[in-house]
Amino acid sequence: MAATIIDGKALAAKTKENVRAEAEKLSRKPGLAVVLVGDDPASRVYVNGKKRDCEECGFYSEEYALPADTTQEALLALVTELNGREDIDGILVQLPLPKGLNEKEVLLSIDPSKDVDCFHPFNVGQLTIGEPVYQPCTPGGVMEMLREYHIDPAGKRCVVLGRSNIVGKPMGMLLLHANGTVVTCHSKTPDMAALAASADILVSAVGKTGLVTGDMVKEGAVVIDVAMNRNEAGKLCGDVCYEEAAARASYITPVPGGVGPMTRAMLMKNTLKAAKLHQGL
Repeated sequence: MAATIIDGKALAAKTKENVRAEAEKLSRKPGLAVVLVGDDPASRVYVNGKKRDCEECGFYSEEYALPADTTQEALLALVTELNGREDIDGILVQLPLPKGLNEKEVLLSIDPSKDVDCFHPFNVGQLTIGEPVYQPCTPGGVMEMLREYHIDPAGKRCVVLGRSNIVGKPMGMLLLHANGTVVTCHSKTPDMAALAASADILVSAVGKTGLVTGDMVKEGAVVIDVAMNRNEAGKLCGDVCYEEAAARASYITPVPGGVGPMTRAMLMKNTLKAAKLHQGL
């Protein structure tokens, strides 16, 4: 039986429609400020996409495109100014920052109530103890996809490939909160292929084309491919050998059109939540 394709694009559109309907009930539009330092092409694509998402959801948005030689002091001063703005509910500093800027210090300077990316240590701590203010956008998007397709992690073996602060670690935490039994694999993990092949739910977030082959997928497993790579032909792909995995999986996410759209939709959902918090709702 061929795997059911988890349609992230359709779910993202549905999520944004719901967010727009909720936003229209508020006394003012939710506001998102996006700060882009330098001229990284990939970052520019992401920022443009976030601006379109804001328009679709009826949000107010501002973009601050700063030159690559912006000083740490100037960047911190901008964040401080945005922290004090009542019409700005979310602040997003696009990473990576140019060399010479201290990302950790910048992220720490963002008001946790406006940290809609969920990078601030306060929000990471809240996530860890099971009381998240916001869910990290990519792992949160994955959990929304599982719910939409009635896939319950409870009692399942969940294997996460990758341990980044942005995806791998919080992904494992959310699956654990959903009562999954979680194994996190990384570059020092022996027998990663065998662990992957034991997964009921397999999430790959490494960024290595062809990492997950068909023999690493358990028959009937749910396969979530978070990675966004380009193969030798320049075509977008994930970590998973899609055709091989789809022949064995029960559900699978495509690349593109899977997790990516849901990551952006979750940013809108977090910004809406921030606006409600700031309006005392």
